[in-house]
Amino acid sequence: MEKMAMIRKHRIAIRLRSVGVFSALLSLGFWGANSLAAQEPTAKRIEQAEKEPRNWLTFFGNYRAWSYSPLDQIKRENVKQLVPVWAFPTGGQNGLQAAPLVVDGVLYLENHQNHVFAIEAATGRPLWTYVYGSSKGSASQPILGTRGLAIGYGMVYMGTHDNHMVAIDAKTGKEVWNVQVPDTVQCCGITAAPLLVKDKVITGVTGGEVAHRGYLTAFDAKTGKMVWRWYTIPAPGEPGSETWPGDSWKIGGGSTWFTGSYDPELNLIYWGIGNPSSDFYGDRRKGLNLYTDSLVAVDADTGKLRWHFQEIPHDLWDFDANAEPVLIDVDQNSQRRKLVIHSNKGGYAYVFDRETGKLVKVFPYAQTLNWSGGLDNDGKPLKPVVPAKGSDYVFCPGTIGARNFNHSAYSPRTGLWYSNNFEICARLEPEELDVKEGDRYFGGTFTGQLSTSGKPNISAFDPLTGERKWTFATNYPNASSLLATAGDLIFAGDLEGYAFALDAKSGEKLWSFNTGAKIASPPVSFSINGRQYIAISTGGGSIVERTLTDLYPEAKGHVPADASTLFVFALPANIR
Repeated sequence: MEKMAMIRKHRIAIRLRSVGVFSALLSLGFWGANSLAAQEPTAKRIEQAEKEPRNWLTFFGNYRAWSYSPLDQIKRENVKQLVPVWAFPTGGQNGLQAAPLVVDGVLYLENHQNHVFAIEAATGRPLWTYVYGSSKGSASQPILGTRGLAIGYGMVYMGTHDNHMVAIDAKTGKEVWNVQVPDTVQCCGITAAPLLVKDKVITGVTGGEVAHRGYLTAFDAKTGKMVWRWYTIPAPGEPGSETWPGDSWKIGGGSTWFTGSYDPELNLIYWGIGNPSSDFYGDRRKGLNLYTDSLVAVDADTGKLRWHFQEIPHDLWDFDANAEPVLIDVDQNSQRRKLVIHSNKGGYAYVFDRETGKLVKVFPYAQTLNWSGGLDNDGKPLKPVVPAKGSDYVFCPGTIGARNFNHSAYSPRTGLWYSNNFEICARLEPEELDVKEGDRYFGGTFTGQLSTSGKPNISAFDPLTGERKWTFATNYPNASSLLATAGDLIFAGDLEGYAFALDAKSGEKLWSFNTGAKIASPPVSFSINGRQYIAISTGGGSIVERTLTDLYPEAKGHVPADASTLFVFALPANIR
């Protein structure tokens, strides 16, 4: 009873604080009234997301992982007049990495504690709060974030730090079903936003730094029953098992900690796979270590592997290939070609034919690279540096990568792919460890990340040629994701607490606003009653933001890490 009373008190406090902020900002703009009446998006609606640009129906805005809004009321000519119209603090001790979803006037947001909030999108008025019971016992919670939700069939879906999949009634906030994700050892959790595909909810799992075997799991969206599972590490007798000696496959890693994309025409799910375990010591897992550090395409109905491309064989640097697969269609030789852009933490971006997995193009998106001598014509590393046990060495990018969970954006208007670049290195000493399943399994003594002479930046690339079109240098590495809009803008946030907008064609900085806390989340855009909004959350609380801040102590003193607040911006009401 005492615990329940504390939860009720917490929920009331959240509501009061939110209403206070909402009231204080009321005079800043027009407020529309929206009900919970039309909140049942289906996979078909998500498939046609471009037809309802007022909403943000899935983590990336569409199945293609563009992080692009077709709205253009806010544009290069007027973005300087953007103002905050409401803010919503979520509470908790860590920051926000989650992208909100917006459906027919209601915004849904998850915080680090796996609490979910339904908010009136035009005003910031809280509608309901779901408080998850427990996230104890997971290796994920202390160091990782939570990145968002899925919605469909009248329910909001969430993965938790302690490896549960939960469905919540979108109208009431009541729990509909809650299932423990099956695992041989409950060492890991879910940080990725789930992906709703047809009548299934697809999710991955953390565990790249744990003696664990990664997987993708599909659940029945209405009941929570597990429909299929695909393991990223093949068992003996399965294709690829020859790349794992002995029993190393049982604890081979290959986590799936970020959200994938989906092509309804091909019925294929595309997902990036993480590093093998242990991260830095490879003598116990000699071989290619399939399907780690790969882009895979799996059948949405069965989970069967259709094709794969391993970008970094036998990874010794923690260079997960978990980044979002960005699906684009291009006209070549009078034919429409289906492509996918995919990057990894090692600093390279790859373009594949997404029907066959054939490599089309590969190019470096980072500038500070020394872990290999480049790539060959097949996209494989040339003369990769193999660290010796007991030796201290520096490699670039560092273990946080050239980029991490902060996803890219693609604009069909410019045809450009936009990416953050950290430009940092790391120092460590590999070591052999005795472990059992479920143990932490780094395989090295980590001695720190290092800043470099390379300047952190946001850059725009032509994905068909690899040409870097422009670069915007930043003071510190940006942990936030990017948003492209039809107003020819790129929105992002930084470690100093600024939300800002760049010209998508030139990289010129056009607008900024100091939120007072580090930003490590994806911006999204939506509209209510003809008014376009930009939403972005603040507060860096995971190991990535903490490490980046430690590299640049001058950014740490004035930016609190736990100021977890959703800010929403719009043009003044008299400007449309």
